[in-house]
This record gives sequence, structure tokens and C-alpha cells, in this order.
Amino acid sequence: MTDVFGLSHKDAGPVTGQTRHEQVVFCSDERSGLRAIIAIHNTALGPALGGTRFYPYESEQAALADVLNLSRAMAYKNALAGLDLGGGKAVIIGDPATDKSEALLRAYGRFVQSLGGRYFTACDVGTFSEDMDIVARESSYVTGRTPAHGGAGDSSILTAYGVFQGMRAAAGHSWGAPTLRGRRVGVEGVGKVGNRLVDHLVEDGAEVVICDVSEAATERLVRRHPHVQVVADRLELTSSALDVYAPCALGGALDDETVARLSATVVCGGANNQLAHPGVEKQLADRGVLYAPDYVVNAGGVIQVADEIEGFNMDRARAKATQIYDTTLKIFSSAAEDGVPPAVAADRLAERRMSEVGRIRGIWLGH
Repeated sequence: MTDVFGLSHKDAGPVTGQTRHEQVVFCSDERSGLRAIIAIHNTALGPALGGTRFYPYESEQAALADVLNLSRAMAYKNALAGLDLGGGKAVIIGDPATDKSEALLRAYGRFVQSLGGRYFTACDVGTFSEDMDIVARESSYVTGRTPAHGGAGDSSILTAYGVFQGMRAAAGHSWGAPTLRGRRVGVEGVGKVGNRLVDHLVEDGAEVVICDVSEAATERLVRRHPHVQVVADRLELTSSALDVYAPCALGGALDDETVARLSATVVCGGANNQLAHPGVEKQLADRGVLYAPDYVVNAGGVIQVADEIEGFNMDRARAKATQIYDTTLKIFSSAAEDGVPPAVAADRLAERRMSEVGRIRGIWLGH
């Protein structure tokens, strides 16, 4: 069973005085078929922001476990991205290809609105900007909308850009030059983020090999980049000779078996929650693999949609996403200095900001 009130490995000590999830909301509308869960991990830095994942979970328990992990990761991601936003996430249980409807999305929007601004939503796996436009017909707290409605559009644009900046930082740290030119990069998952990441890698001169459960996705990418190599699955990808492994599909890609067979020097990808369980970060470090923490390098998307809150400007958002390069280097440096894996250094940096800024929010303003 998932313990809604329990502590995670990241919550082992006091961070902001808020070591557990602040709020978990179960949303149900029988006529539209809506079954959703909204999880707010903490609001130490501001209202929670995180996307809505629409996915056919095997059970409500699996959905709950996922939304708790994802919302916790968003708190750390938003903190390290320098945003004045807390961490939240939502999941809608169902198959987006068959269950998604206007009525369901609008019902979901009503639940988001009912939280009064404690949670801002956006796109994630299974949802798109056009869906957010529908959700926004019932809620004021929606980002990731289409440009026609004043939004940032597809957040995968800056997600992929940020991952590429993190990968450049990892290359500079590992090989002395912030470029992937001549490096063999394996990208698992070429959906919204992965296919854009491949564009950056090809432009930079990398040799790219890919895999995806969707044959259509790989075919679309190969039509654009004929020199990209396609392999059958993750097993074949991670068993091959790589300089960089980029997980860009669903979470948990870095399990014991995958880490044991990896030949890559660097792991840096766009997927959330890449570490299958606590301790994997140490296994990677012990094997000499440099891990760029996922919630650091994939923060470009949340930077993009967060910019909508004050009126979207792509140049401003892109400039902030470019800073992922410097943040990643800072984490690698701190990790080496303290003798800990980069994931631990990143956690400490995020927790320090949540604690220090969260404390300032306690200063009485008189209203």
C-alpha cells in the first residue's frame, strides 16, 4: 500500500517544516468518467505547479503512487529552476485515446478551480495544449495553453532544450568540452521530448541511436534524420556501446539490471523519476557513471509554462532554461566537493532553497 502520509527517501529529515504532502485530492465525476488525483507536495516557495498526466493505470493505487512521486519531484524541480512555485501534480486515470472528452476535461477543470489557486496545472503525458484550453474554460489556474489563447504552447520545446543544456554540462564535466560532437547518444523514447532532443543532438554533431515502443514515432524521426540508428528496445539500447544514455520515456528506467549493463559515461534524459529505487544513484556513482538528475535537466518545460503566469515571453523563458547548464555544472561541482552522488547534491541544494525562502514567507506582512 502507498502511505499518503508517509515519508519518502527525499523526506528523511526536516526540509521546510513540511516533510509530507500537504494535500491530496481525489476527484470523481461519474457521468463524464473522470477519475483523477491531484497531489500538492508543498507550497513553501509559492503555489504548486505541475502537469496533468492522463494514463491507463492498472489500479487507483498505482495512480496514487505515481502522483505522489511526481508531485514530490516537482517541488524539487521548481526549487532548482529558481521558480517561486511549489510542487504539485495530477493524474487522470484512463486511456486518453478513448476516454478523453470535453466533458471530462471540463469536470477536471472544476476540481482544479476548487483549490483556489493552490495548484496550477499544465500538460504532461497524455495531455496537450489543446486539452489545457478546454480545462481553462472552467479554471483560472491553467498553464501550457495554446499560443492562440495566450499560452506557451508545447512545453516539450524547452524541456528538450533544457535536457540538451544539461547534457552539454555533463559532456564538459566528463570530457572537457560542452559538446556532444562525435559522441554516441542513446535516446530511449522519441515522443514529445525525445524527438526534439534528437534534433539538438544531430545539430550538435552527435551519433544518435534510438528506441521507442511506437514504431510510428521512430519512423517519423528517421524520415527527418535518416542517419539515426533504430534498435528494437531498451535492452538492446542500453546493452550497446554508448557515451550517453538519455531516458526520455516513462520513469524507473534506471533499475539494477540496466545500471549493471550500461557502458555509458553519462546518463542525462528527459523522463521523470528515472531512478527505480533509492540507492541507484550510488550504484551509478560507484560504476563511474555521471548522472545528471532528471528533475534538474528536464525543468525547461516547467520554466516555459510557469512564464505564462506573468504573460508568456519565449525569449525570457528560453534564457531562464539556458541556466540549466550552469545549475547542472554547479551540482556536479558540489557533488565532487562533498563526495556524494549528483542526485544527493541536487536534493540538498533544492532543500536549502525551500527552507531558506520558505522561512522568509513567515515574516508577517500585516494582512
